[in-house]
Amino acid sequence: MPDELRLVASQIAACTKCDLYKGRENTVPGEGPIDAKIMFVGEGPGQNEDEQGRPFVGAAGKLLTDLLASIGLSRSDVFITNIVKCRPPNNRAPKKAEIEACNTYLIDQIRLINPQIICALGTPAIVTLLGEEYSATKVHGKPTSKNSLTILPMYHPAAALYDGSLKEVLASDFRTLRQLLDARTKLEQPIENGRSSRGRETLEKWI
Repeated sequence: MPDELRLVASQIAACTKCDLYKGRENTVPGEGPIDAKIMFVGEGPGQNEDEQGRPFVGAAGKLLTDLLASIGLSRSDVFITNIVKCRPPNNRAPKKAEIEACNTYLIDQIRLINPQIICALGTPAIVTLLGEEYSATKVHGKPTSKNSLTILPMYHPAAALYDGSLKEVLASDFRTLRQLLDARTKLEQPIENGRSSRGRETLEKWI
């Protein structure tokens, strides 16, 4: 882990800003390369994550890995984290005060990684990044631009474990992610036969 991200992780490890620290076994700051083009932001650690200190290592994490593979990516290509870095009791949704206490760490991670695309997984993450009026049901698969960031809301993979019909919805949204990433990549390439302009047209069509 690069020094800058290691510093944020050490701050998280020492954090006592909210009561979640009292029940944690490990903090879960996140993992992935500092130059990741894609950043996934979930809700919070579960039991497996709390035990291992790593994000998305349970059943939802396996589905996330499979979805990444379906579009030609692996976990090592992306940065994965959550809006809170400690496990809420009994896997309940994090409270607003807990999210706010942790938000400075998420902001630091976004600033350091500077991803091309942030995938907000589940309504709590979507609300944190976009605002109260947004939800997974309303805006999944629809890229939104905010503060120079491109944010792609999605259902949380855990939701698809409870409702199998959401697996195809997630798969479709991941295909959108692939198209969005490809359009971003074209924009970074030297203009050749109009490819860059086509990439911009594709990007602007979505956001």
